[in-house]
Amino acid sequence: MKRAFQYISSPVVSLTCTVSNNSAIKRRIFFLLFAFFAAIFISPAAAQDSAANETPKTFTPANISSNLYNDKVLADTLSDQEKNRRIKIITAANIAGYSAATLGIYHAWYKDYPQSKFHVFNDIGEWQQMDKIGHVYSAYAASKASMELWRWTGIDRKKRIWIGGLSGFVYQTTIEVLDGFSTEWGWSWGDFTANIAGSGLMVAQELAWDRQRIQMKWSFHRKKYNDAMLNSRSDELFGKSTPERILKDYNGQTYWLSGTLKDFFPKSKLPAWLQLSVGTGAEGMFGGYENIAYDDGGNLEFDRRDIKRYRQWYLAPDIDLTRIKTNKKGIRMALYVLNIFKFPTPSLELSRGKLGWNWLHF
Repeated sequence: MKRAFQYISSPVVSLTCTVSNNSAIKRRIFFLLFAFFAAIFISPAAAQDSAANETPKTFTPANISSNLYNDKVLADTLSDQEKNRRIKIITAANIAGYSAATLGIYHAWYKDYPQSKFHVFNDIGEWQQMDKIGHVYSAYAASKASMELWRWTGIDRKKRIWIGGLSGFVYQTTIEVLDGFSTEWGWSWGDFTANIAGSGLMVAQELAWDRQRIQMKWSFHRKKYNDAMLNSRSDELFGKSTPERILKDYNGQTYWLSGTLKDFFPKSKLPAWLQLSVGTGAEGMFGGYENIAYDDGGNLEFDRRDIKRYRQWYLAPDIDLTRIKTNKKGIRMALYVLNIFKFPTPSLELSRGKLGWNWLHF
């Protein structure tokens, strides 16, 4: 169970850092690099905004929204000249962010590895499919972030939805193409399909509801074990620092779908920020398929096939931070960014055929 106050000493192992896990790291670093360079362009421009970025002061079901900017206010206040200026800024941000992230990933991960003809490999069975869920999440988050940048330009609603969705898909699929030409990796149809699912989740909701009624989120808890050998092996496989663990350790990750109850029951007295989340995770993984490892000579050096690999399902309340009312642009931006993470709350857990309770789930 992924929480702070239970299973700290449980004999559950962490995941091994191999090809699939490297793919997960590359995917997240790519997104962070793109977000960083995009922020360089968007922040000075957003700081100059006035009424165009203010949220409506009334708070009724009709205008409750988790969007970073308000379409109606933008349409009413932006001149054609201002729209063109913003389009140029966001275009430059996308080009700079995408180019810098691609070059950074290439030099960090591909340059020193042998290249080959484009090839495919099947990794659908690895890591209890947690890496595939990670692809869905990354594509969803990238698509949503890109769409909000384009929303700020004031362009047509359907255009910014499709541009944002396709951008997130392209950003993630770029990594698959690079993998396809690398001897160490290969094109994964499972990853490609997951990328489509993540971008599609964002696009479909915007087209149907003009908002994200169901948001994809993520949480992490650093694993600790009562077995010194497992702790040592964990440090060796996926690093000693927390940032490394966050990127590599699927055993400590949970992916969530958080639904905003007010969106589905607009006449209720439920608070607009209240969400209900369904989450999934997995534990007991110490290799892609089995909990074994071999040395360079092909000799078995680690064998913990006695540890059960299993999936977990969760049900928990959540908070939509973007529904917290504020007219401060900096606070609104911060809440929007933080909303990609699941807010720590108690949770119900179903795993190994048993129902349990977590007092605080990270």
